[in-house]
Amino acid sequence: MRVKSRNILRKTDEKALINDIIEAFGDASTFANKKLEYVMTDKWDLILVNGEPLLFKFNGKIFPTVRGALKLNPVQRRVMVDPGAVRFIINGADVMGRGIVEADPSIKEGDLVIVVEQTHGKALSIGKALVPGKDMAGRTGKAVKSIHYVGDELWKFEQK
Repeated sequence: MRVKSRNILRKTDEKALINDIIEAFGDASTFANKKLEYVMTDKWDLILVNGEPLLFKFNGKIFPTVRGALKLNPVQRRVMVDPGAVRFIINGADVMGRGIVEADPSIKEGDLVIVVEQTHGKALSIGKALVPGKDMAGRTGKAVKSIHYVGDELWKFEQK
């Protein structure tokens, strides 16, 4: 992944970003008094927080990366999977309904979601909901399209 540009966010952009995070997830304390940078790469637009890629832009929406989800630990927009699904998800597989044990009922089709494992509640991937949250658990077929997961190039991204 090649960096095209890198800029420190202006205070007004920083405030707007933090307000969006508070509105979506209820807490933005992770970003308080930190250096926020906007980085454009050949694949992703990222927000670095003290050099760490904690947020990314997908289809015009800012959302936590897997690292960001691990730091923020949001309770909204979560899809919980059973331990049997973990090895597939961390290799980039889409999330099948049969592996889902619980999903936030407020998730709408097309929303970005955080896929977490059942045992410890740790984030495994970020995906796009293919069905509403209330219909995810136990259904046949795909429920979440994987966008970013533990071990992919965004996960391994380090800013020098």
